[in-house]
Amino acid sequence: MIDTSIPKVQTALHVVRQAAILMRQIQQETVGSSLTKGDKSPVTVADFSAQAIIGRILSQAFPDIPLVAEETSKALREADGAKILTQVTNYVGKVMPDATKESVCEWIDYGGAEPGRQFWVLDPIDGTKGFLRGDQYVVALALVENGIVQIGVLGCPNLRDASILDMKGPGSIVLAIRGQGTWSTSMAEDDDKWKQLKVSARSDSSQARLLRSFEAGHTNVSQIDQLADWLGVQVEPVRMDSQAKYAVLAAGGGEVILRLLSPDRLDYREKIWDQAAGSIVLEEAGGRLTDLSGKPLDFTQGRMLTNNRGVLATNGLLHDKVLQGLNAVGG
Repeated sequence: MIDTSIPKVQTALHVVRQAAILMRQIQQETVGSSLTKGDKSPVTVADFSAQAIIGRILSQAFPDIPLVAEETSKALREADGAKILTQVTNYVGKVMPDATKESVCEWIDYGGAEPGRQFWVLDPIDGTKGFLRGDQYVVALALVENGIVQIGVLGCPNLRDASILDMKGPGSIVLAIRGQGTWSTSMAEDDDKWKQLKVSARSDSSQARLLRSFEAGHTNVSQIDQLADWLGVQVEPVRMDSQAKYAVLAAGGGEVILRLLSPDRLDYREKIWDQAAGSIVLEEAGGRLTDLSGKPLDFTQGRMLTNNRGVLATNGLLHDKVLQGLNAVGG
């Protein structure tokens, strides 16, 4: 059984659950206001609210462990961001009644640290476009020590039992601790009703379910199609955005996740918050995760996986064959 009494685990579970429950409320209330970052991806009220809540709690619970997170308050402090800052402050105030506009910005900016020997890494809303569509997204938090992810938590408001798409269900919390496996419980439950997750046992590539994103900005759709043909895949893919795919893969609901390089972004490198929590969730469930060359992901290079090219995640049984296929189709 997994040990959730470890202080860092307790806190990680608490903050992700708090943030995920609030994110679901924001999504249900269809808060459509968003800003646009330099890379043109939307930043919603939910992103900022989640990071503020988690930043505040982690800074109090573990002041000596820095937080590396995606967002900053810069846009909120500008004139165009005033309306959204008001909304963020109101939502954060539902969890933290002492929230002010200035304190919310400070809590968000607590996530501006650089990675070191030990640090938390957060994606407050992984799958922002899925969130805006009313679809899948997750709150993703991990603890990294000496380049190795030790704890990963995914808050999945629109997944039931970590694998079933359910927009009206209780949601799932997925927890992985190095050496203790991957487990899930209801997002609505604050108890020890945990179920262990294991990857699927499918080894026939023709039956491999590919977990494919709706969004195609950071991948190569045609090359994935070529790979599926090379593998002889005869089953429909599972369409889903965000690190929710890692939860589903860990629970046996698919076999392969690919992040190939988009033809117009061949120099793209993954951000650590897009992979850290999901990587340990998959590995502790018995799966395997590497880059497209078969190298382990290197979390020692700052905020980006600069030593890695793309991502391949599988149930382990199909990993070598998919790597062979990638080499055959030029991936």
